[in-house]
Amino acid sequence: MPTPDLPLFPVPRSVEPLAGPGPRPDAPVAVRPDADLPAQGYWIERDADGTRIGYRDAAGLRYAQQTLDQLRADAELARQAVRVRDWPDFPVRGFMLDVSRDRVPTRRTLRRYVEILAAARMNQLELYTEHTFAYARHSAVWAAASPLTADDMRWLDALCAAHGIALVANQNTLGHMERWLAHEAYRDRAEKPDGFTIHGRHRGPSTLQPTPENAEFALGLVRELAATVRARRVNIGADEPWELGKGRSAADAAARGLGRVYLDHLLRVATPLLEDGYEVQFWADVLADHPEIAGRLPEGLIPVVWQYDGPAHARVALDRTSPERRAQWAADGFDMDALAGGFRERAKALTAVGRPFWVAPGTGAWNSLVGRLDNAVENLVDAAEVGREHAAGGYVVTTWGDHGHHEPPPVTYPGLLYGAAVSWCLDSNRDLDLATALDRVVFDGPGLGAALTAAGSAADLLDAPLLNRSALFDALFGDAPAVTPDGIAEAGRALSAAADALAHARPAAPDGPAAVRETAQAVALARFALDLLASGGPDGLPPARAADLLHRLDGLLAEQRACWLLSARPGGLDDSIAKFTPLRSALAERAASAR
Repeated sequence: MPTPDLPLFPVPRSVEPLAGPGPRPDAPVAVRPDADLPAQGYWIERDADGTRIGYRDAAGLRYAQQTLDQLRADAELARQAVRVRDWPDFPVRGFMLDVSRDRVPTRRTLRRYVEILAAARMNQLELYTEHTFAYARHSAVWAAASPLTADDMRWLDALCAAHGIALVANQNTLGHMERWLAHEAYRDRAEKPDGFTIHGRHRGPSTLQPTPENAEFALGLVRELAATVRARRVNIGADEPWELGKGRSAADAAARGLGRVYLDHLLRVATPLLEDGYEVQFWADVLADHPEIAGRLPEGLIPVVWQYDGPAHARVALDRTSPERRAQWAADGFDMDALAGGFRERAKALTAVGRPFWVAPGTGAWNSLVGRLDNAVENLVDAAEVGREHAAGGYVVTTWGDHGHHEPPPVTYPGLLYGAAVSWCLDSNRDLDLATALDRVVFDGPGLGAALTAAGSAADLLDAPLLNRSALFDALFGDAPAVTPDGIAEAGRALSAAADALAHARPAAPDGPAAVRETAQAVALARFALDLLASGGPDGLPPARAADLLHRLDGLLAEQRACWLLSARPGGLDDSIAKFTPLRSALAERAASAR
């Protein structure tokens, strides 16, 4: 078994040193197909006589060439005879980028993601869309969002195809439609037009009423987006329909069951796409609560099981949860304790009926400022273990943008790269040196890998575990949790180490200077959040201290605006910055209290 410090990425499943020297630089290279290899597989033998390559298919040949380039680039490996055998654990290894929570990437940023995915051997990309595609007859919804256009999608599709990546159209079709339903022209499509209450707070409507007319409406969106790309696979979302069965469909749900009402809507959207020859992905969270419908899914409909907290992390977070929060979860109908079972528990409805599925872990970047890397690694490994155990056909690393998408692209890279590695071969990449891999594969120079992994450890070192977010995030945007002086000190040391690494970072990648600046801003926000936690939050601050923090925050917000425009379009910037308004107002009020 190869060691994870090999200068190869992903680390192949088998690297065997052979007796004798490697080939001369001008030695011949012989290439031939090998039908005995698994799909996307290859082997390489290098010795004094030259280099011989066997490959199963076009993807296998592409990956063989990548490995050969890495072998030649390393002075030690280039001099020795070696045999490599390799193929992936998962046929589809994808990445899903949220482009609907304010941060819509520029073309330059999208190109950078594609380059990273290609280097990491990922072969599918999805851009999660709610309202940020320029649909032909719906400009009222996307006018202020700097949306992706049909030309953007066609350009990106061609770029992906050139790198062996399928660009899959992704448009939600049931829940998470709040940006549509906020407009009067669409409000009557809502399950609850007046909105709903969840987690003790009132929200505007987010879920479509499950009618044939709304299914036709959603299907039209999917078809318009899918027409811009060549992949014959789409993702129709259909996750987290919070209001379903609690508004206009309540009587139907009471009579026939909520699961059946959900399945009917899902099939109204999916069946025409299946008949058109598409494979159709959808998020499988509703199936976890309604296993009775899992056996009714037609062929070609792909349930994607998602889970974003590692089982051990979730267990600790749940054990420390207050009785008041547990009571709120119960009132909202959530069985949060199931999260401690990880992907095995989340997929139970599907495994019980022998239904194939995909897995979707996360980068741990969102709701974090600088990432939750310890949790992400556990979550990504859990997905690989359970997915491999059940022969899952796909592994999709997700990165979301909840509550303003304040995290810049570099904060997503550690989870993305680690997920790519363990979805290629878990056994050889589980103990990957992630900082070194980031510097070599993504940044082409030292420093940023150490900065991102150090900053990403701060949430765990703070020892205030939360579900789907970090205490650093809550310090700015929520109810700051109680933390200990030791936790603050440990997290502070990690953030200081990240800042030191950034000061010496020398990335040669084209976006290296921008990545350094974006990462420095993320670290600065995290250090500000840590100072707030150490002060017990804005309430009760001495006026002078509040004034100092207010001045710092204004400087951070100015830099946040500048950094945003390095990689994202301007459309969602004001919405994202507005998320800081309650904190800024609280600090301003405390600063003025001495007058």
